Amino acid sequence: MNDEINHCQYIIYACPVGELNTQLETYFAQSYKLFGENKAHKYMPHCTLTGFFTVKSNSVALKIQALDRAYREAKNLALAVTINQLTFKENWHGLELQADGVKQLISNFAQLENASNLPDKLRLKDWLHLSLAYGFMAEHQDNLQKLARATIDLQADVNWQLRFYQKNPDWSWKCLKFWNLN
Repeated sequence: MNDEINHCQYIIYACPVGELNTQLETYFAQSYKLFGENKAHKYMPHCTLTGFFTVKSNSVALKIQALDRAYREAKNLALAVTINQLTFKENWHGLELQADGVKQLISNFAQLENASNLPDKLRLKDWLHLSLAYGFMAEHQDNLQKLARATIDLQADVNWQLRFYQKNPDWSWKCLKFWNLN
C-alpha cells in the first residue's frame, strides 16, 4: 500500500520570513476582515516555484533528499529573492519577484526528479510573484490596493526560505522541510 499515490499534493515555495512576512500576514487578516475571502487567502504568503505534484507515499522522503541535494549543490548560485515591485492589476494584486539563482536550483532539482519516478513531469514556474489578492470582487479593488500600500513596506527586513509543502485534501498545509535562501 505505501507504493500507491497518496491523496496529498506537494509543492515547493519560497516563503518570506521576518518583518515583511508580518506585514503580509497583517494585510491578509485585514483584507479578509474588511472585504471577505479571496483566493489568495487559501495560502500562506509564498512564491510558487513548482506546480503541485503527486508522488508515491514511500517516495516523499526521496524527493526531499533530492531537493536537499540540489540546494547543497547550489552553493555557487546567488539564492537571493528580490522584490521588483508592488503591482495592482484589475484581477490580481501582488509582489513581482526576481530570483534567478533559486529558479536555477529548482531547475536542477527538476532535472533530477524528471529522470526519476514522478508520475508527471515537474512543472516549473517562470513568473515569480507573491499574490496578495485575486478572485476578489471588482468593487474592492481600490480599497485592497490602498490597504496594501498602507500595510506593506517593500523595504522591510525579509529573509526567504525554500519550503517543501504537503497540501492535504482538506486544504491544511504541512511544511515537511525548509532551507534558508539568504
